[in-house]
Amino acid sequence: MSKLTTLKSITTKKELADLLEIKRSNLTYTLYVLKPSTQYFQFQIPKKNGGFRTIDAPAKRLKDIQSKLSDLFLDCIDEINKGKEKNQHNEKHGIHTYPMLSHGFSRKKSIITNALMHINNKNVLNLDLDDFFDSFNFGRVRGFFIKNRNFELHPDIATVIAQIACYNNKLPQGSPCSPVITNLITHSLDIKLASLARKYSCTYSRYADDITFSTREEVFPRQLMAEEKGKYTPGKRLRREIESSGFTINSKKTRIQYKDSRQDVTGLIVNKKPNIKKEYWRTAKSQCHSLFRTGTFYKLTDQGMAIGNINELEGQLNFIDQVDFFNRLRQKPPLNPLYKLENHRKNTSNLLTGREKTFSRFLFYRYFYGNNKPTILCEGKTDNVYLKSAINVLQDHYPRLAKSKSKHGEYKPIVHFFNYSKRTRFLLEIFGGADYLKGFVENYQKNYSFYKAPKPKNPVILLLDNDSGSNGIINLIKGLRTTTIHPSTTKKNDIKNADFIHIMHNLYLILTPLNGSSDTAIEDLFDATTKSIKVGGKSFNPGKPDTSKEYGKEIFANRVVKEKKNSINFDGFKPLLNRISAVIEHYSKHT
Repeated sequence: MSKLTTLKSITTKKELADLLEIKRSNLTYTLYVLKPSTQYFQFQIPKKNGGFRTIDAPAKRLKDIQSKLSDLFLDCIDEINKGKEKNQHNEKHGIHTYPMLSHGFSRKKSIITNALMHINNKNVLNLDLDDFFDSFNFGRVRGFFIKNRNFELHPDIATVIAQIACYNNKLPQGSPCSPVITNLITHSLDIKLASLARKYSCTYSRYADDITFSTREEVFPRQLMAEEKGKYTPGKRLRREIESSGFTINSKKTRIQYKDSRQDVTGLIVNKKPNIKKEYWRTAKSQCHSLFRTGTFYKLTDQGMAIGNINELEGQLNFIDQVDFFNRLRQKPPLNPLYKLENHRKNTSNLLTGREKTFSRFLFYRYFYGNNKPTILCEGKTDNVYLKSAINVLQDHYPRLAKSKSKHGEYKPIVHFFNYSKRTRFLLEIFGGADYLKGFVENYQKNYSFYKAPKPKNPVILLLDNDSGSNGIINLIKGLRTTTIHPSTTKKNDIKNADFIHIMHNLYLILTPLNGSSDTAIEDLFDATTKSIKVGGKSFNPGKPDTSKEYGKEIFANRVVKEKKNSINFDGFKPLLNRISAVIEHYSKHT
């Protein structure tokens, strides 16, 4: 049974909790025992055009429930879209049916896909819905899920959903489920405006409260928006459709942009292709240049110049990279086969554009040179799960790895595990596995020497299985003059027995402890009881992918180690965690 069908059939709060995959007691306690005022914290962020936007962000317990609800509705939207794509014309009612039209907070859609709708058009109209989130009160949210023909939920279920989603009688900005609920409720307006746009040879799209119409006609249709001496007057039907849906137009943000000017749609330029503004890139590039030289950078605020936030800069660079990569995939002739992951392997540095080189250098600085925590690179994502779980359970024994949970604070890891992705593979030539990490070591001196900022405050630790797969890195570092082995009594030809190896600068290597003279992998640190746990009747085999009788590392990491960590004996990890702590202590004494 599909999730949408299940949602429409349930009638009790217990059934909703089961569908959301949360404990029933947790849902009851969060909604009906805790005071709403304790479930949110408020802060303000500056708006692009001045002033501040108030954000009501949920506390973790409520946020987790809202995230589950958001995922449920996104699954429902996928089902709704799939059905409507099969039947683009509703014969019974004689009207067109549309999949969800919003590009904001939707799967496979983004600011970029929203902008793409309006490229190469002669006239682009932007308008903004005033006080968008405040327009959705408790009664509107509850009533929608009761009456909407895609849902038609039981009134008790609609009530609980509204209780989860609303705060102070509105959908709060900062809640993970607010955007998807606004998309569902605003879909009827999207249909009306898309139909109106089609009538006057226009293209329509919406991203949250930003609405865009564009046309290739020489003159923008006055039936939608008339302009006279810089003053805009919306057409009667456009105004009526918007106001009858419970919204008002923010006249201060209404504008028509012409082809001979820079056309902007949700922050992207759309004259020829979706692109960022030149000054946006120049600012980010300048801030990177300062960061690489001095370790800090500045940004302009309403109060003047202030020290910049590296997380914000990473977000800006990531956004630029997303736009560039999107355009690269759309380019004609088609994308060079060298960019395909299976072809480019580790040799990508010569393929990077200027922007990609800057982003690559930023990522190296962010995670390996200017890292604010010790950074650990494992061979794969399952190793990260093992170590995070071990540190969590053994936190009281390792103050250099985590801040223990107390009456006045929560457990907090103070080491960072690097996460590999397709973009890190392309931009940094690292993707996990001993072969990629060997290349990382080979290029470390060259990459490190690019920066003039103060020396790193934290180490970078490569953590590998102590087996034949690590031989390439071991042979490499044996030939480096900078390498020192600890303890110092360990000889270079006996690196596999070392506690740790200081390769160069802030770069270290740790191998899993040998079992006598036998090679080991990180899975060998678990006891036999843990490795014998069956999942779905299958037994664990770390050396094979999933079969009808056996399961592999990914299921072991997530279904056994992560889910059952509080009942697992992690004592076998103590020698490895001791080595990580020793590296952190060693680097702190020698910097």
